[in-house]
Amino acid sequence: MAAQAAAAAQAAAAAQAAAAQAAQAEAAESWYLALLGFAEHFRTSSPPKIRLCVHCLQAVFPFKPPQRIEARTHLQLGSVLYHHTKNSEQARSHLEKAWLISQQIPQFEDVKFEAASLLSELYCQENSVDAAKPLLRKAIQISQQTPYWHCRLLFQLAQLHTLEKDLVSACDLLGVGAEYARVVGSEYTRALFLLSKGMLLLMERKLQEVHPLLTLCGQIVENWQGNPIQKESLRVFFLVLQVTHYLDAGQVKSVKPCLKQLQQCIQTISTLHDDEILPSNPADLFHWLPKEHMCVLVYLVTVMHSMQAGYLEKAQKYTDKALMQLEKLKMLDCSPILSSFQVILLEHIIMCRLVTGHKATALQEISQVCQLCQQSPRLFSNHAAQLHTLLGLYCVSVNCMDNAEAQFTTALRLTNHQELWAFIVTNLASVYIREGNRHQEVLYSLLERINPDHSFPVSSHCLRAAAFYVRGLFSFFQGRYNEAKRFLRETLKMSNAEDLNRLTACSLVLLGHIFYVLGNHRESNNMVVPAMQLASKIPDMSVQLWSSALLRDLNKACGNAMDAHEAAQMHQNFSQQLLQDHIEACSLPEHNLITWTDGPPPVQFQAQNGPNTSLASLL
Repeated sequence: MAAQAAAAAQAAAAAQAAAAQAAQAEAAESWYLALLGFAEHFRTSSPPKIRLCVHCLQAVFPFKPPQRIEARTHLQLGSVLYHHTKNSEQARSHLEKAWLISQQIPQFEDVKFEAASLLSELYCQENSVDAAKPLLRKAIQISQQTPYWHCRLLFQLAQLHTLEKDLVSACDLLGVGAEYARVVGSEYTRALFLLSKGMLLLMERKLQEVHPLLTLCGQIVENWQGNPIQKESLRVFFLVLQVTHYLDAGQVKSVKPCLKQLQQCIQTISTLHDDEILPSNPADLFHWLPKEHMCVLVYLVTVMHSMQAGYLEKAQKYTDKALMQLEKLKMLDCSPILSSFQVILLEHIIMCRLVTGHKATALQEISQVCQLCQQSPRLFSNHAAQLHTLLGLYCVSVNCMDNAEAQFTTALRLTNHQELWAFIVTNLASVYIREGNRHQEVLYSLLERINPDHSFPVSSHCLRAAAFYVRGLFSFFQGRYNEAKRFLRETLKMSNAEDLNRLTACSLVLLGHIFYVLGNHRESNNMVVPAMQLASKIPDMSVQLWSSALLRDLNKACGNAMDAHEAAQMHQNFSQQLLQDHIEACSLPEHNLITWTDGPPPVQFQAQNGPNTSLASLL
């Protein structure tokens, strides 16, 4: 009986202890939930009350909570401090504690890997890349049983290597990710990894590896049956890579079917409603880009195509649409990719403005690119060469040839991109040609490096055609007219094959000029008239000015007084428009940008007293 009584007493004591523990746990849960609720209320207030949110989360620690609550609270504090304050030191401390504690807790993957992901982001922001890499590698190593986090961390480390320009390591990681996704049965994420790898291979110009990879991606995308928006977003990614590949190769005509498919695809996506049903496979929980970002991207590649093809009014129309969409998005979204889209759009529309005779607007937009680059060192690093190239083109348009040379030389120093290098060298050679005998040795060296007849440095059809044009221009200035005609006919053949309208117009008017000098007025007229028609369609103000001057002189020589008078009137109108724009551009304070050749973009510009450049080339 005594034993039974003792057992009953022990049982009662145990029950009492269990009840006390349960009450304590319930009380702990209630205070924790209350503090968490207050913190979330302050974080989501309008405007957010971050200081009060942080105080509520910090109040958790004096209660000496269980490890799970402690680790999660450190993660929440680190996340709030990282995203909403400049206190990176405290954010780092909390995230490091969250990562350390969560590794000791079984089945606590979300907190563990989110802490690793955020902490590596913070390390990168502090330029501690050497701390971020091993952290991500360890997280990848221990996340293989958690498909979503394993894939996400692989993407993150690949992105880090890409930002460091280590594309080989990034490609290797994306290949590992593609194979892992295949093993866990996620064809969707496998396609994302492969398309990302294809993008990097295109950047590296490894075209022999790109073609089979894109073929495989095309098959995976077509065969995958899943969420319609995810499927169409894969198709957009795939088609964007194809279109940019064609445009990089200067194949403006060949790209049209792909571009049309891409435009139809984005229209399809815009009609689809977001499906809130989560995929059954956690490895499928990824989106390439939001719909709105994809829409801007399609506008952007359309602008790139229109610019290369010489449909400048169409380029203007799509630039306006894209910039309007970007302004709306940037009110709600501070994603760095939006600023990149904006800079690339502005770079293309600036080139259009210079062709259409709107130099003052182009200069103001160059200044806008400078301001965007001032806000982001990475953006400036990626676009500094393009910015100096644009300034070089502007300098040519206002006849500041010494400044043009300095800008192009600076751009060459800043780029390793082969196509951009060839574009800059082609334009720098044209500056030296116009300058006469001042730079003969340098000019011959440049022309040899972009010799289109043999060992041209890039595969771009457009740039090779432009190199033939520059050779023709040089031969013209040297008085070697038969040689000039051979080069220019080669340009015409290549530009007609791919609808490169600006090169066609420039080649026709220069051929017309050669025939005029040789006294073959009929053949000259046969070149100049279509040049004028094409230049009007583009519209290319400089070619129109040149063509109208030739038509005036041709009609005078042939005794066609009325046609000569009409052409003279056209020439006068074009001259006045260009002259007025020239004076306006050179009077802007931003015109001082032409002297900037070193360091980050200048913050302010001193106003000019008036234009200080020669107008002779316009008259």
